[in-house]
Amino acid sequence: MSTSHTIDFAALTLQDALDLGILIEEDARERYGEFVDQLEAHYTEEAAAFFRNMVRNEGKHRDWLTKRRTSLFGAAPSRVDASMLVEIEAPEFSEADIFMTLRQALDVALKAEVRAYRFFADALKHVRDPQVRELFTELRDEEVEHQQMVQREIDKLPPGPEPDTRGQADEPVGH
Repeated sequence: MSTSHTIDFAALTLQDALDLGILIEEDARERYGEFVDQLEAHYTEEAAAFFRNMVRNEGKHRDWLTKRRTSLFGAAPSRVDASMLVEIEAPEFSEADIFMTLRQALDVALKAEVRAYRFFADALKHVRDPQVRELFTELRDEEVEHQQMVQREIDKLPPGPEPDTRGQADEPVGH
């Protein structure tokens, strides 16, 4: 498999698929970590706390995939790399705002989980290897569980609209 910007799903081996899954989880973990740093710096603690939880979740999933990959393939070199990813599960960087509310943070995460689900569902249409199909089916189904987890958090929020705080900065203070 070459390291182009596209993925030939029909040619994926189980090792490639595990490596791809690890990269996807790491990319999402890093992006959520960037959001945490940005939001904590601007005292947007509720949204930062949620994204901190997402960092932990993505890390756990990456660790699980890494253990599985190592147990099957040891230290064999990877044939996939980050250039093959185009924000599969990681939220787009532009989706975070320093003044975002918890609801907005949850919406960002939900969109990312739906995007990841679509990635695996679409990939399954082209995968030939039965072990890769099994892994991608498992990962697709986990994205449904992640969507449900985020939706449960959304459902806990008070009903009704909230103010749109995205892109708002404090007014300058006179001296």
